[in-house]
Amino acid sequence: MRTASANPSDPGLLVLVSLAAGPRHGHAILLDVQDFAGVRLGPGTLYGAISRLESEQMIEPMASDGRRRPYRITDHGRSTLAGRLRGLELTVRTGLHRVAADS
Repeated sequence: MRTASANPSDPGLLVLVSLAAGPRHGHAILLDVQDFAGVRLGPGTLYGAISRLESEQMIEPMASDGRRRPYRITDHGRSTLAGRLRGLELTVRTGLHRVAADS
């Protein structure tokens, strides 16, 4: 995952946020992301992000539930997510402060 990214609609970030609430399979991640972020990820985008996150050991697959394979966030993924969210929070606070100062 591009850890320097401050893009709140980065698919990897959205997947990590979804999995921070608990294990989910791909379709449940899609629905959750659409619900909390208003972003509709395509299957290719989702599974590309899952593949990258898995290779970077941010998430891991769990035992299959029939056809569906749930994923869970790892401790490394959780700490990376926390850092990314703190960076976004700083960016948002700075932007809001600058917009308010310009008014």
